[in-house]
Amino acid sequence: MADLVPRKPVTVPDIMARKRDGVPVVMLTAYDATFTRLADACDVDIVLVGDSLGMVIQGRDHTLEVTVDDMIYHARCVRRALRYAHMTVDMPFMSYQVSVDKALENAGRLVKEGGAASVKLEGGARAVPAIEAIVAAGIPVMGHLGLTPQSVHAFGGFKVQAREREAADLLRREAILLEQAGCFAIVLEGIPATLATEVSASLDIPTIGIGAGVGCDGQVLVMQDVLGLDDSFKPKFVKRYAELADVVRGAFNAYAAEVRSRAFPGPEHTFKTRKTRKSKSKSSSGSGGGSGAEKAETPPTSGAQNPEPNQRTGYGPS
Repeated sequence: MADLVPRKPVTVPDIMARKRDGVPVVMLTAYDATFTRLADACDVDIVLVGDSLGMVIQGRDHTLEVTVDDMIYHARCVRRALRYAHMTVDMPFMSYQVSVDKALENAGRLVKEGGAASVKLEGGARAVPAIEAIVAAGIPVMGHLGLTPQSVHAFGGFKVQAREREAADLLRREAILLEQAGCFAIVLEGIPATLATEVSASLDIPTIGIGAGVGCDGQVLVMQDVLGLDDSFKPKFVKRYAELADVVRGAFNAYAAEVRSRAFPGPEHTFKTRKTRKSKSKSSSGSGGGSGAEKAETPPTSGAQNPEPNQRTGYGPS
């Protein structure tokens, strides 16, 4: 199937140009090849392989137990299905806080082993030395301020940040520090909309909001939230563009019912034994001394064409 939107691969300069051109940046999380393929066929600028996979995929209560190896595994899954959107990958908890050298090493692993086109770090002033070193090595960096999930214990939970004047002033200063350190964009999460608008206006690089209002230069949401796959998670900042949990449950229940009633698999889902056709035996007197032994005909070639690019192959017998 042709892509819904004619596109070319999105680069860091393209993302930065979105702000200059007044075009909002669209970012969406992805953690596997199937959903990435769907997102990449649509008008999405950035696919974020987020450490939110700790909650969405691994079923944990927070992101703190996600490892660099976890991120590399999921980044590889996403990279295999990606043709157009820019891929940024989160640096997980304690992958960049220990030392600048460790931060640089782990950022390099995400690029070399995971296929990341950029990495994302949480934090303000404390993250600046790591950001500067990573940028100096030629790896683009996206910043992240406000509600930074890796600091959930320090915050006392997933709470809106920078509501008080002192905290808001600090966030403003740290946004400028991240821009000066070389970040090409900054995620603003869980902060008042007026503050996010002010910060966005103060920067030359784009801001990408989540729970930060419409004044940011773009938006990001977790794919599973957009699709309505989790009935139990309905925060204020999420808009569910579909309600697929009921659809999925309905499909699973229909499958289970047909298996138990033996309605599935039907004849159309069942393979048959191939019949071998044999040639007529030849007499020695007929055409030049044939042995008379029967020979099985070679089955005709299928003539199947090569699959189209990006088409799944190799799953089950044909």
